[in-house]
Amino acid sequence: MTKLFRTLLLTASFILAAPAFAAEHGTPDEAVAMVQKVVSYIKANGKEKAIAEVNSQKQFIDRDMYIFIGDANGTSLAHGGNPRLVGKNLTELKDVDGKAFVKEGIEILKNKTSGWVDYKWPNPVTKQIENKSLYFEKFGDMVISCGVYKS
Repeated sequence: MTKLFRTLLLTASFILAAPAFAAEHGTPDEAVAMVQKVVSYIKANGKEKAIAEVNSQKQFIDRDMYIFIGDANGTSLAHGGNPRLVGKNLTELKDVDGKAFVKEGIEILKNKTSGWVDYKWPNPVTKQIENKSLYFEKFGDMVISCGVYKS
């Protein structure tokens, strides 16, 4: 096998493998779509059923993405990633760098109906601390959010 052929073969294998690596993580567009799916679910089934469904961790979870529903004051109503956080006020919750990302999102929502916050958080798939972007949107008296890891 020539050196050029081996180089081409190796390059082709990395190019073909790239989609598999990318598929491990959700994308920002998929996070927005998941939030919209929850909004549609609430419209069709009501707030309480949606909260129960998110807390069941059967739906609204995709790879390393999950839904969080909170109230306007930062209290968790549903959490697809960690049900132990349900009922707790998370405004003072901080990432590993001390960033109060829930509080930052609440501040953004004072002037907008949706937004993004960047922070660091444990990835439920890799179990590693990773950079994460959280998309959040107001719907009625709730804030619905979904994050994506950026490794």
